[in-house]
Amino acid sequence: MGFSELDMIIVVVYMAVSTLVGAWIGRGQKSTSDYFLGGRQIPWFAVTFSIVATETSVLTFISIPAVAYQGDFTFLQITFGYVLGRILVAIFMIPAFHHGKVETAYHFLGNRFGRKMRTTASITFMATRVLADGVRLFATAIPLALIIKGSGVLAGFTDGQFYAISILTIGILTIVYTYVGGIRSVIWMDVAQMIIYMGGAILAVIIILNKLPGGFAGVTQWAALDDKFKWLYLGTDLSFSEFIKQPYTFFTALIAGAFVSLASHGTDQLIVQRVLTCKDQLSGQKAIIISGIVVVVQFFTFLLLGVMLFAYYGGQSYEALGLSRADGIFPKFIVEEMPVGISGVIVAALFAAAMSTLSSSLSSLASAAVLDIYLPFWGKGKTDQHLLKLSRYCTLGWGLILIAAALLFVGLQGTVVEIALGIASYTYGGLLGVFVLGLVNRNVQQRHAILGFISALLVMTVIIKLFQIAWPLYVVLGSFTAVIVGVASSYLWSGKGEVGAG
Repeated sequence: MGFSELDMIIVVVYMAVSTLVGAWIGRGQKSTSDYFLGGRQIPWFAVTFSIVATETSVLTFISIPAVAYQGDFTFLQITFGYVLGRILVAIFMIPAFHHGKVETAYHFLGNRFGRKMRTTASITFMATRVLADGVRLFATAIPLALIIKGSGVLAGFTDGQFYAISILTIGILTIVYTYVGGIRSVIWMDVAQMIIYMGGAILAVIIILNKLPGGFAGVTQWAALDDKFKWLYLGTDLSFSEFIKQPYTFFTALIAGAFVSLASHGTDQLIVQRVLTCKDQLSGQKAIIISGIVVVVQFFTFLLLGVMLFAYYGGQSYEALGLSRADGIFPKFIVEEMPVGISGVIVAALFAAAMSTLSSSLSSLASAAVLDIYLPFWGKGKTDQHLLKLSRYCTLGWGLILIAAALLFVGLQGTVVEIALGIASYTYGGLLGVFVLGLVNRNVQQRHAILGFISALLVMTVIIKLFQIAWPLYVVLGSFTAVIVGVASSYLWSGKGEVGAG
């Protein structure tokens, strides 16, 4: 059916309204506590949806259906590990954050070890986030650029120009409401954007069922041919060398997935910032645990959509459909098969996922820069008005940096993109290891923690370059390295006077 003018109008209106409403929601900020923590008065259910929306990029929206289209439901196993990891975060890490009255994830490390550890972790987070989210913003532009190009709008533009337009549009509009409204705008817009993108996915499901002869019975018939609904895979048929390369065997997914979730939701300011906006410890714990359950439901929906697309296209390969990669299957359906008006809603859902992820990144980067770096070193005696103005400038600055990073990736090769996306996988392990040291071993001091953290980064760099292992295992190995080196060095290299120096 194609992408009509009505669809384009829907997308433009959605983005304009999102920007204006987001800015309005966050009006009246008076301090950095308001700007970065929402005055610690955000309801837990809003934080739950914000956590899930932040985790969900455009790549998730289009790639997970492609996973099921080409494979089956075994990807779902890792979400069980995500739930387990969040339960552990709620039990062990959130109480520590509230006991220490921290303002960022790395504030805890400052309280426990000292300012150097806080600064090291925060700078590592910022560097990782810029690279990873610069790539993510660029990758977000790919399907959106293809959809805009396929609509016939701006005929004659090159692929690079379509990518740049998508990046600038998403980036500038998201900066506006994040700059004005801070974390309150980010969280409440995340709630709205999650409703939009999940509504879009459900609309696609309904449309496919209406188009397929036999409805869901037709889906199950096609699924049975390739065992598409298979979700449990133990990997007992694999050799050890093959087993450790496969991320979606049950025990690897469950255990390593729990480590990934422990790291991403217990040590990454992107998520921890949201938990700290809750009014008390119990609210934060509810938000983090229930977000895991919502993620399971969300991934189930996306995987089911992929199986439905498999049935709709009669099991054809993506090459037979004229696509260069499987990720293009859902965008192809959106542009070619959706009724007029509905395509616009789905594309708006894609923009919603992109804006949610970017706004979260901007707020977390600005909060780390101001609260972890500026305030401890140069913020003594500064007024709330001064700090609030600086926080907004930091949000603007990080927004421009992320846009520039995304534009840079337009001209670079895919291998560079893959390296940048993998950075978080091995920095997470070191960060998680240091947090574990801080929580369970009182003998480890700042010098030992920093040594453990640096050792984890070096070990993971070597392992990633020389060995092939499943990506969830990166966090397991990195965290164990940090803990072992930290504990060992505390026995070999003792010292006094560092604990609580930050």
